Amino acid sequence: MTLGKDCCTTAGDGAESDQQQPLILERVEKETDKNWKSVVSHRLKKHCSCTAKTAKSKILGFAPMLTWLPHYQLREWLLGDVMSGLIVGILLVPQSIAYSLLAGQDPIYGLYTSFFASIIYAILGTSKHISVGIFGVLCLLVGQVVDRELALAGYLTESSSNVSSILLAGQGNISVGMDCDRSCYAITVGATVTFTAGVYQVLMGIFQVGFVSVYLSDSLLSGFATGASLTILTSQLKYLLGLKIPRPQGWFTLIKTWYSLLTNLGNTNICDLVTSLVCLLILIPTKELNDRFKSKLKAPIPFELFVVIIATLASHFGHFNTEYGSGVAGNIPTGFLPPQMPMWTLIPNVAVDAFSIAIVGFAITVSLSEMFAKKHGYTVDANQEMYAIGFCNILPSFFRCFTTSAALTKTLVKESTGCQTQVSGLVTALVLLLVLLVIAPLFYSLQKCVLAVIIVVNLRGALRKFTDVPRMWRVNRVDAAIWLITMAASALVNTELGLLVGVLVSAFCVLGRTQRAQVLELGRATTREHYEDLSSYRGLRTHPGVAVFRYGAPIYYANQSLFKKSLYRCVGLNPVKEKTWRMKFNKKNKQQGEVKGVQNVKSEEVEAGASVNLMLNDKSHSLRSLVIDCSSILFLDTAGVNALKEVRKDYGEIGVQVVLAQCNASVLDDLQRGGYYPDEKGPDGAEKKMFFTIEDAVHYVQSLSAPNGDYDSKC
Repeated sequence: MTLGKDCCTTAGDGAESDQQQPLILERVEKETDKNWKSVVSHRLKKHCSCTAKTAKSKILGFAPMLTWLPHYQLREWLLGDVMSGLIVGILLVPQSIAYSLLAGQDPIYGLYTSFFASIIYAILGTSKHISVGIFGVLCLLVGQVVDRELALAGYLTESSSNVSSILLAGQGNISVGMDCDRSCYAITVGATVTFTAGVYQVLMGIFQVGFVSVYLSDSLLSGFATGASLTILTSQLKYLLGLKIPRPQGWFTLIKTWYSLLTNLGNTNICDLVTSLVCLLILIPTKELNDRFKSKLKAPIPFELFVVIIATLASHFGHFNTEYGSGVAGNIPTGFLPPQMPMWTLIPNVAVDAFSIAIVGFAITVSLSEMFAKKHGYTVDANQEMYAIGFCNILPSFFRCFTTSAALTKTLVKESTGCQTQVSGLVTALVLLLVLLVIAPLFYSLQKCVLAVIIVVNLRGALRKFTDVPRMWRVNRVDAAIWLITMAASALVNTELGLLVGVLVSAFCVLGRTQRAQVLELGRATTREHYEDLSSYRGLRTHPGVAVFRYGAPIYYANQSLFKKSLYRCVGLNPVKEKTWRMKFNKKNKQQGEVKGVQNVKSEEVEAGASVNLMLNDKSHSLRSLVIDCSSILFLDTAGVNALKEVRKDYGEIGVQVVLAQCNASVLDDLQRGGYYPDEKGPDGAEKKMFFTIEDAVHYVQSLSAPNGDYDSKC
């Protein structure tokens, strides 16, 4: 083939063009003889058949620990697992006590939660590195539900009693009576929420819907966590100042809390304020030192534990509670309480809250486990992670625990201190067990403001995300907008609503990208049969009478009209307006009685030549054919197929041939089912022609022109 100056093959090039055959591929025949009954029967036999091999595989799959524990490399892995487990356990003691405050519970229940979650995830989880336990955002969500239900039950103020050994009458199956105080009812609500969230997570695992985590993007989760961190920070200020004000309910809790803080500022407890400032001045620099020298330190120094010990001793011997009215942790009993059933009558009240908690907990756990699995070269099962985190909520809920998930900070500590397997989680559970059985009562005099300081200091990572906003905006404005909107909604309006808003904004952003897609005119490279956007690359050539266009999005009901408008604008010829113009032109000619010379002009020439040139204006040649490159069109729905049919029909009526090229197999199926390709040549001249390359389509439409150039007679 010889390329001219415009890199085009014309109809007069001779037999070489006529002899070129388009690429022809034979489709694989799909099995259609199986009816739905045989398909269902085959799937039931596959999934319901029980053999010894299948049973063994199911058991090992449900408890992955049974798979890797027999192959545990004692000499290589034990030291790292023991060290990481000890360090994480030491860090968890003050954090578990502190985050109990955030969830509206007594300190003992935070220790219970971390203990049971560490054991259960070690047995059921597929990640080797993540640490499952108390997570600040989930504690906030649980705490909001607890405070709401306490208010509805008549517990309007915080009780000074911390008696946690009083049980619900009838094990939660009978209405709460006078036998259950505020603390008892609070953990009953928290355990019921936790049980319900765990059931949701297990059900999602059964129905294999672990893929839902992909709909929660990194920017969405980061914005949600940062917004929730602002709410957490605000909720802890009352403990830093020693104020006894109730937690606001409903929307705009951040604004309501700040209003309450400012109006009650005069009631600040000086002892709590001074203690908070001293602890902040100690913990913030020491945590920064830990972060700066983490590559040189074999393990982070547990400054939090040191502060807790020193503060407890100071409070005990200084009589801060009795002399200055400082709030303290109170009695923390040893041992375990007997199992208790959830309050079944409470489940309808917390079902919606539990669902959002379940989604957040699962999404954070899966994202962290996949991140560390990718880093260390192994794989995790999203559905098994759903089972693991679900049972980390269901089983502990019977022992008065609240919702858990993976936590980034403690996972990073585990990884950096030599963790190899989840044996480290068992070591962490042993440390917590020692505290629960022996050491817990020693924290009686620990001030609540010290626990609040620990929570605030651990929010540094999430709050630092604000410094990344300019960089995020430069990298991707859509992701930055999702982050900002989700963060603002989570912090200013409502935490659970912020997650929903983030999901909706993300969905609308994806939808908006398909709405903003534009039709691009393509040109051919001078040395290869390759077509690219004319506005993006230099040196591309076009074909006389043939225009090639590409649309970079699916064509469906929401954007089919935008596709047609963009195509007409890019082509420079709107066939609907052209037909209207012709009708007016012909009507005017009949009314005015054109002169004989004008009447002898061929009507087709007027329509296909003069009118086209008139509408194109900036085109130096008459448009004869359109080739639409469908390589970027992922799918079509009925509206999309109809849009393509309308484009072909409208352009065909003004003498412009439209053909499609580079359709993928699913798009071809959509076109076939939608009736785009008739079995026989239709009244509009359409034929069932499929072109797998743009070049084949161009050669075909060029071959429609007669050798003598009589284009009109061929169209």
